[in-house]
Amino acid sequence: MTASQLKPTLGTLHLWGLAVGLVISGEYFGWSYGWGSAGTLGFLVTTLMVAVMYTCFIFSFTELTTAIPNAGGPFAYSLRAFGVTGGTIAGLATLIEFVFAPPAIAMAIGAYLNVQYPSLDPKWAAIGAYFVFMTLNILGVSIAATFELVVTVLAVAELLVFMGVVAPAFSFSNFALGGWAGSDTFSLPAISGMFAAIPFAIWFFLAIEGAAMAAEEAKDPKKTIPRAYVAGILTLVTLAIGVMIFAGGVGDWRTLANINDPLPQAMKAVVGNNSNWMHMLVWIGLFGLVASFHGIILGYSRQFFALARAGFLPSGLAKLSRFQTPHRAILAGGVVGIAAILSDGLVNLQGMSLTAAMITMSVFGAIVMYIVSMLSLFKLRRSEPDLERSFRAPGYPVVPAIALILAVVCLVAMIWFNLMIGCIFLGLMLVGAVFCKVVRGRGAVPALASQ
Repeated sequence: MTASQLKPTLGTLHLWGLAVGLVISGEYFGWSYGWGSAGTLGFLVTTLMVAVMYTCFIFSFTELTTAIPNAGGPFAYSLRAFGVTGGTIAGLATLIEFVFAPPAIAMAIGAYLNVQYPSLDPKWAAIGAYFVFMTLNILGVSIAATFELVVTVLAVAELLVFMGVVAPAFSFSNFALGGWAGSDTFSLPAISGMFAAIPFAIWFFLAIEGAAMAAEEAKDPKKTIPRAYVAGILTLVTLAIGVMIFAGGVGDWRTLANINDPLPQAMKAVVGNNSNWMHMLVWIGLFGLVASFHGIILGYSRQFFALARAGFLPSGLAKLSRFQTPHRAILAGGVVGIAAILSDGLVNLQGMSLTAAMITMSVFGAIVMYIVSMLSLFKLRRSEPDLERSFRAPGYPVVPAIALILAVVCLVAMIWFNLMIGCIFLGLMLVGAVFCKVVRGRGAVPALASQ
């Protein structure tokens, strides 16, 4: 094992915990901003469309992950398919996705703690979360992945408990009232709202692909990763639809739109402020946020590491600690995230809260990466037909084409409704590309074909 090689220690269960844990905070917060744009019924339609996109994407993406098990994930696939340009686009888009998601999650952790401790400043709680979980990630991937599995199982169980507790108070008439962007009837404003809500539907599933970045650390990745991904997407689709419907049917859903803690507030409407169920939701609900926060730190660090190892970023970011973890890469993403949290209230982006803006920025990165990844799948099928593929995308070429088309639709809609953030995203991509070019100019780019 070389100084820049990661140690394979993760099995199927760890990878399932990582795939679900990366995403599960999306079931706890963020999605309710979609109600503010589309209403409950409109957002349900948007979520079902996005669920189809993700299901098709994961079944297709798994072919790439098992054929090219590399810590760079999409960066490695696109570099192999399209060379330096493709690798740069996919690598930077993935980096933006994984670096801007944690500040949103950290702020939600702060909001959940503020429910229990009203005097606690959510911003400082969020920054404290960064220090705790960066440290845990530095201590070793096996410890980190085991912790991730435990908190993910607890988070899934808590969502099931939430649905069970609020179910007796559920009323579909509550859920459907004003469900089409505030109206009871389907209309053009409802359609517009459905497209505007796309980033928050994507938030339900965002970052599941991050398990690919642990591919080098997986035992027998050609078998364990497909099992983890298939089980993961089925778990997440079931939870996302269930949580959204039950939360929207317990009372006036408008009180839950555009807030960071919709589940505690929904349960409060059913059991009251002082119920033991309420306290349990806040505390165990934190596990869902922690699972994603912790997992995405692992994800962004591996992306920094892979880009640095390939010569696209300074080589120092590819250094491993004595625990065989990319500690400098972990800290680099933390600096960006903490700076974003400290900017809360100082920057106004299209009237959005910091959480909504960070979610939207992260989703821009994800959608660009999904598009490039699906294009890489088609390209590699043609250019490298003999590449060993232990898992082949079912229904090829229809299934990956559905994922690609829906991803393009999502990107167009996001640009239309979030032009300012889209421009900032483009600016970050351009600055990053120039920086990568400067770094690459200092040395040759190593081939990833055999990595």
